[in-house]
This record gives sequence, C-alpha cells and structure tokens, in this order.
Amino acid sequence: MLIPDVLRGVAILAMLISHAGPFVPDLPRVLLYMQGTINDVASPLFALVMGISAQLVWNRRAGIRRTLLQQSWRGVILVALGIWTATWGSWVAIVLQALGLLLVLGVPLLLLGTRTLIVVAAAIALLSQPLVALARGALWVYTQPLIVQEIANGLALGRSYRLINLLPFFLLGALLLRHGFRRDRVLWTMAAVAPVAFLGPLVMEKFFTVKAQSGDYLDTLHDVGLVFAVYVVVVLMATARNSVFARALGPIGAWGQVALSLYVLHVGLIAIWARVNGFPDENVLLGWIVIVPGMALLGWAWARFVGTGPIEWVLGLVTGRPKRWRRH
Repeated sequence: MLIPDVLRGVAILAMLISHAGPFVPDLPRVLLYMQGTINDVASPLFALVMGISAQLVWNRRAGIRRTLLQQSWRGVILVALGIWTATWGSWVAIVLQALGLLLVLGVPLLLLGTRTLIVVAAAIALLSQPLVALARGALWVYTQPLIVQEIANGLALGRSYRLINLLPFFLLGALLLRHGFRRDRVLWTMAAVAPVAFLGPLVMEKFFTVKAQSGDYLDTLHDVGLVFAVYVVVVLMATARNSVFARALGPIGAWGQVALSLYVLHVGLIAIWARVNGFPDENVLLGWIVIVPGMALLGWAWARFVGTGPIEWVLGLVTGRPKRWRRH
C-alpha cells in the first residue's frame, strides 16, 4: 500500500537527517531548528505507521493466536536488535527497543472495538506525563543488567523514545486504517488541528515561560501537530486525481519498503565513523552526504532493482511471515 510505505519512508528519512546532524554542527540557527523539528516527527510517525501495519495484519484474519505469536516474536527480535545496535558505539539514540515493545504490548489492544480503542488511546495519552514522571523516579533500574535497563528505557525511562508516549500514535494508526485513507471530515479535522498543535507549545514557551520537556503534554502536542501534518499531506497527494502526485511519492515509498535495513545500516556506518574519528567538532560534509542522500539513493535502488530489504526478509522468515525478494 502506497500510503503506509510513504509514511514509513518519510519517517526513515527524518531519522537519517536527524542522525546525520552531528556531521554538520556548524549550521545557521534556522537550519538547526529545522533539523530538530525533523527529528521530532520521526519516532511518532514510525509508531503511527506500525499501528497501520499491525491493523493490516489483523485484517488478514490469520487467527488470533497465530497473529499474536508472530507479532510478539517480531517485537522481541526488534528489542534484541535495538539492544545489540546500542552497543555499537554510535551517537544514535536507538528507537528499536520502543518500537519492538509497541508490537508486544500494542498489538493485543487492536482486538478492541473502535470506540473502545479510541477511549484507550485517549486515556494513555492523558496518563503519559504522570507515568513518565513516576517512572523517572525509579533510579534503582540503573543498577540492573543492561537488558533490564534497555527495556525500562524503551518502556518509560528513555530520554528520546518511550512506549508510553508512542503507544497513542500506534493506536491512532490502527484507527486511521479502520477508517480508511479518505478525503473526508476526519482528514480536514486533522489538517485544522495540525498547526494549532504545533504552535501551541511555542506560544506557551513564548508567553507563559513554560518549556516543553520530552515526554510531557506539550511535547506530545508538538508531535501530534507534526504527525498530523505529514499524514494529511501524504493522503492528499496519494489520493489526488492527478497521478503525478502519486508517482512523485514512489521513491519515498521505496525507502519505506526497506526502512529497517536502512536504519541498521546507517547506525552501523555512524558507529564505524565514531569509533575511528570520535564526535565531529566541525562540519564533515562527506559524512552527511553518505548518511542522507547516500542511504536514500541506496534504499531506492535496492527496493527498485532487488525488492525486499535484507533485514526485512530475515525478520519475515524467522517470524513465520516470509517475504519474497521481489514483489513483482
């Protein structure tokens, strides 16, 4: 499906731009702000499209037990892959642990009816700030083995990514698929909410000296604005009568088809650089080119001429959902 692939492609591109940022520390303030905003949209957008994909799997009616086992196993592998890549020595804050936990804990919730799921998603969003604050008081976690710390970070303690904050976006993705990718009142409402949600935290910071902190309501509101804006634009382009817009989304959709492979590869390349050269203290344009346009070109070429990404293929094989190398 074009729209989920494109959303995933936008998310992985945002990740690439964010993680390549340290290669170009000496940028004008406006570009640094844009880079930070792009970083903010990546993880909640990944969560949204994972919810869409998880609902698609349920729609295939492969059986409740089988689907739960496959998705849980897939989540466990993503957590393990995230813990492993976190040991490579890159400067990247790894998101895979939180995304893996989304599958383990979020997929069973998709058995709920639509109205109940809306209530659950809203309740989790409302409880997110106090739950994160409560979890951050559990300092004893940091005396535990690495695997316990990584799971705790993925759940609630992470500085950048937490299941508690991503789960509402995951559930929203499932709800959007149930509704359908249509130009209707829901889409126009999201279009209206997006700028208000994005500007709200800026207004609070400017006039009320309240600064958003990662994991609080203002931070979530900021993410809502970004995710809604991306979703609306992608749906409008994909459903436009003029097919030029849909064709223009093709390369972005290709990145989405191999997003996990691109993610692991670029983390590995950054880790190699960091181990050899350390953290850049001046602009290294070549590093940025390799991680952003280089990975984007490689992802498009692989999806176009090979097909399924290598890690996606292995993950499908070991979780009982094998994929063909070529889709066509």
